[in-house]
Amino acid sequence: MKKIKSILLAAVLALGVGSVVLPASPVSAINVFEQCGANSDTAVCKAKDDNAASMVQDVINILLYVLGIIAVIMIIIGGIRFSTSDGDPAGVKSARNTIIYAIVGLVVAIMAYAIVNLVLGYFKK
Repeated sequence: MKKIKSILLAAVLALGVGSVVLPASPVSAINVFEQCGANSDTAVCKAKDDNAASMVQDVINILLYVLGIIAVIMIIIGGIRFSTSDGDPAGVKSARNTIIYAIVGLVVAIMAYAIVNLVLGYFKK
């Protein structure tokens, strides 16, 4: 066990000293937007005009669409549960709650969509 610890300590020290002693190779970045003057139809030049607000808006809109789809699916599931409950009061109540909560979720998703687009619209100006 002591031998393993000494080997691990030697390896850690070798890596630590090696990373400090070895020089780093110089790197330089190229400006990909220099070419946009001649040909602005490339994907890189089009991406230059995008900003963080539009990216955030796109991600949030996709999530809200998914939430809306889930709410509609839950309304359908609640309707199926309602029609297959055969008058059982517990089944009817459970199905009714599923439909109500899905509708509330759908309304919240629609309002969130409107609020997000309104707020991010001010940032795009």
